[in-house]
Amino acid sequence: MAQDKGRPEAKVTQGGEADAVSVRPVIQTGGTHVPDSWLPANNPMNQDITRNLTRHLGLGVALAGSFSLAVAQDAPRMEKLEQENQDLKKRLDALETLAQREGLQPAKDGSKAVSALSSISLSGFVQASYFYNFNRPADGKSDGYLWNTTHNSFSLNKVKLTLASPPVEASGDKWDAAFRVSMIWGEDSPVLNTGSPAAGFEALREAYVELNAPIGDGLNIRAGQLISLLNWESGDGGAANPNFSQGYQWFFTGNGPSTGVQLGYTFTDWLSAKVRVQNGLYAGPVDGNDAKTLMGSLNFKPTKDIWFNLLGFGGQESKTLDVKGGSVLAGYDITSQFHTGLEFDYFNFKPSVGKSADLISIGGWAWYDFNSQFGVAVRAEYLDDKDGGGLRGINLPGRPNSAIMSSDSDGDLGSLTLTFNWHPSARIKIQPELRYDYTSYSGGFDGHKSRVIAGVGVNYLF
Repeated sequence: MAQDKGRPEAKVTQGGEADAVSVRPVIQTGGTHVPDSWLPANNPMNQDITRNLTRHLGLGVALAGSFSLAVAQDAPRMEKLEQENQDLKKRLDALETLAQREGLQPAKDGSKAVSALSSISLSGFVQASYFYNFNRPADGKSDGYLWNTTHNSFSLNKVKLTLASPPVEASGDKWDAAFRVSMIWGEDSPVLNTGSPAAGFEALREAYVELNAPIGDGLNIRAGQLISLLNWESGDGGAANPNFSQGYQWFFTGNGPSTGVQLGYTFTDWLSAKVRVQNGLYAGPVDGNDAKTLMGSLNFKPTKDIWFNLLGFGGQESKTLDVKGGSVLAGYDITSQFHTGLEFDYFNFKPSVGKSADLISIGGWAWYDFNSQFGVAVRAEYLDDKDGGGLRGINLPGRPNSAIMSSDSDGDLGSLTLTFNWHPSARIKIQPELRYDYTSYSGGFDGHKSRVIAGVGVNYLF
């Protein structure tokens, strides 16, 4: 192909790069390419070309000399820049090695030392409500009532946030580790959380490290702030339970979170066990004495529709009080739509001086789902404090003057609750509720023996 007029010829090497450039231009005359060596030496065109080449070569030599001088003058600066680049590369290599070791970045072989950060789950819910106490308490607070503490007020009951890794893999061949942290804020949080005056625990619901030890088919170990093994209902209220408000059993014959260590083992598909040692039944995250509370649970599931747990506990709660007892928790799915639950509790309080006192409670749940959107639930419960000291005069955490007060030495407490469950979408649960409470304690409910509380709760789950 013909070269453009005046463009130098180029010899190309095998690699495709220009190898050398001839200084002999190709002259196009009358459509024929004629090398300049064919022209006479005294040809004017040839002389002009020679002068131009000489001038350009001189200018190139001058520029090359100037560049060499500049490079020589900037040599110290170049050496400094090269040293800085090497130092920066060393720091980047060190950071990359650290990120790979901590599992923040895949190693060169594509593996991760720790994969939890890439699989942490975030979940929780937001819960709000409005409830009206038809007794209209003078202070605007409903005595002995766990949720919706303020009468005739819109309430932000709970905001729960849970961070968790995947649970440990039960295995007899290897160690595995996991963690779970849950925090709750809102009007109900003083009753739900640790209740500790120590800084840093105010919003903490649970926080523990979970391990699988390769013993047998896998021994489950949990250490940290643990939710109670007692109670059929969850402390999450309507977000997890068929009823929105919390039953009396959850508080009076249950216990809050406490710090301890738990061992769990699954023997068969129908039998498992848990054993826990914790600060105390009511101690929370920080123990107040040298004693500890021991709690155990045998969990049975004879069929896919029936389960029941047998629990026992006991320990020195303080230097002047021992607490022990047992519970039975059970559930039966009559059909895929009709479900039931049961809880029975026995508590014994033994002071260092004086006689012991027993507290007994029983509760039942039944709920029916008409379809995936609509359902109805009923809860009935009864608590008997025949010796006194288990119900009367006990304030709810974070709520001064919230106790059931009476001149009676003993009494009982009962409740019947009707709740409708509506799921307009998968993440929303709306629960209109009507509740009737009764007590034999004179004036136990803000000067009354009974009361009716009605309202509606809304949950958004994420």
